[in-house]
This record gives sequence, C-alpha cells and structure tokens, in this order.
Amino acid sequence: MSVAKPSLLFYCQHSVGVGHLVRSFSLATTLTADWRVLFLNGGRLPAGIAVPAGVELIQLQPLGADEAGNLVSHDESVGVEAALERRRRQILECFERFDPRVLVIELFPFGRKKFATEVLPVLERARERGRDGPLVLCSLRDMLVSRKDQGGHDERAAQLANRYFHAVLVHADPAFVRLEDTFRPATALTVPVHYTGFVVRDRRAPVPLPRERCALVSSGGGLTGRALFAAALEAQRVLWAAEALPMTLIAGPFLPKQEWRALESAGRTLPGLTLIRSVPDVGLEMQRMSVSASRCGYNTALDILYSGVPALVVPYGEGLEDEQAKRATRLAARGLVRVLAPEHLDGRTLAAEIRALSTFRPEVARVAANGASDTAEWIARHAQATSRAPVARGT
Repeated sequence: MSVAKPSLLFYCQHSVGVGHLVRSFSLATTLTADWRVLFLNGGRLPAGIAVPAGVELIQLQPLGADEAGNLVSHDESVGVEAALERRRRQILECFERFDPRVLVIELFPFGRKKFATEVLPVLERARERGRDGPLVLCSLRDMLVSRKDQGGHDERAAQLANRYFHAVLVHADPAFVRLEDTFRPATALTVPVHYTGFVVRDRRAPVPLPRERCALVSSGGGLTGRALFAAALEAQRVLWAAEALPMTLIAGPFLPKQEWRALESAGRTLPGLTLIRSVPDVGLEMQRMSVSASRCGYNTALDILYSGVPALVVPYGEGLEDEQAKRATRLAARGLVRVLAPEHLDGRTLAAEIRALSTFRPEVARVAANGASDTAEWIARHAQATSRAPVARGT
C-alpha cells in the first residue's frame, strides 16, 4: 500500500520573461520524487511550455508587467486590484486546504514587491503555526537587479527574510557569483543561505553532430526582444549579401501579436531568414546552430553554456534592469561569451559581431549545474527537522 506524499506548495510569479517559470518548473519536476508538488502560477502559461508531469498546477488570476514595469492584468474582465484580492484569497485557501509541509516562494522578498499583498498573508499564516508550520524557503536566482532605493529595498528584504523564512536557496555557483555581490542590506541576513548550483533543464547530453551553418537569434520570452529583432533584420541583409549566412529568428511566446505580425511582414522578402514564433526549448536549437545572438537571462545563459555554441549576448538593460549586464560581464570575463552593449546595437554592428563569432571559441564552462537535485536533497533533509520555527524572528 503506497503512502501519500507530503505536500509542497510552490509559488512562482513570472512577469516579463519566462525564465522564472522555466527554472521553477525544473525544480518542481525534481521535487515530485518526494513531494506532492502544488504549483501556484501567477503569470500567463506560455504556449509551448508544458506543465511538468506530476506537478499539480494551480493557476492564479494571471498578472504580469509591461516593459515599463507596471502591473497588468492578462484577463481584460478583471482589473489589477481585483485580481490581487482574488489571488490573495486563493493562495490562503490553498495553504489551508493542502497544509503543506514545505512552502517555497520564488524571488520574494528580494523582488516582486508589488505582490507583497498576496505573499505576506500566507507567510504570516505559516509563521503563526510555529513549530507545526511548514519549512518556508525562498528560491532565488543568481543575481539581483539594481533599484532606485537600493539601500531601502535591501534592508526591507533582509528583515522580511529573517522574519519569515527558514532558508534562502540561491540557485548559483558561489565561485561564479555570491548573493552579497548584488545584495547589501544594513541588517545582516541571519537566515541561512545555501547555494544549490545552477538549475538547468533536464536534458540528455548534447549529441556532437555537425552544426548547421546558421545564425540563431532569440530573446527568451520575447517581450524585451523588439530592439534585438529589428537589428537582426537589418543584420540579415548584410550577412546574406556578404556570405549568404542563413538566420533563424525565434520570437518567443510573449512577443506582442502586432510585433510578430510586423516581423513577419518585414522578414517576408529577406532571403535566408526563417521566422519561428516559439519553441519549447531554445537551448536545443542552440545545440545545432553554428552561432547564437540573444539576451542574457538566467536560462538563456545556461542554454549557451550547455550547448557550447559560440554566442553573442546583448543584455537587456532598460532603466535599472542591469541583472543581465552583470551576468554578461562575468561570462565574458571567463571567455564564455562575447558581449555587445545594448546602446551600440544596430544592424551593421550586430552583423559584424555575428561574423566575428566564426572565429570565437568559447572556453569550457566550469560551473556547478546540479541545482535541481541539490535543492531536492536539501529540502528532503531539512524538512525532517522536528523544529521548523523561523530561525530568526525579526521585528
């Protein structure tokens, strides 16, 4: 007779791209071996990204962010404030109904401040249960973006982490980047910080086949790809005229429909250009292409390293969004990618940089990439503790 698995509630809000969702799905997939994983999805579920087998998806009223960082509702019949209230109630109902042994919150309180009204109530409910409450964990990517009020933001995050969480799981290799490199609060974190290694998708080892002579251009979910795609169309004219180099451009599931239609219209007469709306796994496409030009989000960077493709990254950098630039700088310093600053992006420059990739030989990536399995092992070990009261209560 089989024993029912204990419940693990995993909250994830992706807003602009798909990186947070892809990483969280990878973690959830591994966690299903030991847990009944209930996945609270706060954003749109992109076309082509399937819910992992064994994961129970609970779709919240979908919210996201526009390029200016403003919250938007993806349901025209429900405004943002009404959606947040519905979500708050739904999250609390799920917590009470499933009584999770583990509660995983992706990014908050180090980000997602706009969602505090729905996250803090469930954290408070978990805290009220004391030793009978769940193990409460923050799932955090490798580095954080800069803020206008950096000191105030970091201080608030540190106090919330110390008050409500048992541990912060940083999905990175500490030899590559550490949390304190982008997070410097006045109040020290007293909650334990554990580095799991990077989280990569579960794939078979790359097959060493001859690469197709083709430039791949991509921008993650696509919402921030407008400038890169416009430059790519111009670059393709140059590349085709100079050396008949084909280009495949993957737009991404979140590129607005009108921009996709404009791409199709502009690219219809360009020789050697293939436009693809979206694919389930851009990393697999990187494995078979001769060169790649892309943004530098968490998952894209790992796809580049995993595939070994000679790659140019053009980090997204509107406003204070410097997380990708920080990552790109570290990768370039290790000889793993070439970087084109976004302010220098145009068709001719992009074409020249893509041509330069023909002689670029990236170094072998040597970073810990066991993040999913390490996370699962760490949670299994610590969830068995008899006392799960918060490590530090805070104020």
